[in-house]
Amino acid sequence: MNINSELNSKIDRGFMDYSSEFAEVLLRHEIGEVLREHRNRQGRTLREVSSDANVSLGYLSEVERGQKEASSELLSHICAALNVPLSHVLRTVADRIDIVQGRRPVSFVREERTVSLEGMPREMTVAA
Repeated sequence: MNINSELNSKIDRGFMDYSSEFAEVLLRHEIGEVLREHRNRQGRTLREVSSDANVSLGYLSEVERGQKEASSELLSHICAALNVPLSHVLRTVADRIDIVQGRRPVSFVREERTVSLEGMPREMTVAA
């Protein structure tokens, strides 16, 4: 699906208010979609992930559909159950929002930079 059809789909489903200069994206919808994509890529069911995350199946379903705003603690448990770092989920969500709002995602810019870590103390190095 290209970005224009994805935008139109989100507008049609009520996920976005396109009346402002920048599209308003609901964070809970984007988080839910990213979590669902990870679960589906792993071929896992809601029941399996909800059990591993120690959250009710119904609540996880509502989070994935963007109907519930998950707490940071709950997101951490879901990400652990999916074996996906929370930072990765949040970065993916941020990139998706940037794209929807017509900006270049930060992670795309980060990937283009080349940084030499040679000679830098280990405690100052960070993963890109």
